[in-house]
Amino acid sequence: MSINSHSPLSRSFPAKKCQERRKLDSQSGLTLIELLIFIVVVSVGVVGILSVMNQTTRYSSDPMVRKQAIAVAESLLEEILVKDFSDPDGVAATEASRDLYDDVDDYSGFSASPVKDINGSVLLDGAGNPLNFTASVSVTAQAFDVVPGADAKLITVSVSGRGETITLSAYKVNY
Repeated sequence: MSINSHSPLSRSFPAKKCQERRKLDSQSGLTLIELLIFIVVVSVGVVGILSVMNQTTRYSSDPMVRKQAIAVAESLLEEILVKDFSDPDGVAATEASRDLYDDVDDYSGFSASPVKDINGSVLLDGAGNPLNFTASVSVTAQAFDVVPGADAKLITVSVSGRGETITLSAYKVNY
């Protein structure tokens, strides 16, 4: 079957094709308003993501500072706990310097800013900068479970700095 030029089918087909072509031509591309709206939406999204990243990176060092403060407090508490419960030389007065402390009571009222090791060297972080922590110690006679207050001492070490304060406590008993 052949289609001749006088057939109704042949006349409607090219007209339909022209309409489709005009429709595609009129809808191609973006208008200036659509482009501006797109830029605004993307900009708001990027600003939101960058502000979250800013907050995250600003506080990313906090765990490290906390860990350093805990390490300093644990070190000082351990230093105190290895000392004798009572003064071995019988002198009740506090020794002249920290490296001469020989019993737990010598540390009562101890305070250091910045924190130093037992030899007097300022403690440094991994980059070689001073830690700038402040440490304080209190020693009080206090009963512990079945141990009377005369034979137990509560040692409390507080280390603070860079917006972080760590307090550790331990008992030393006379056994």
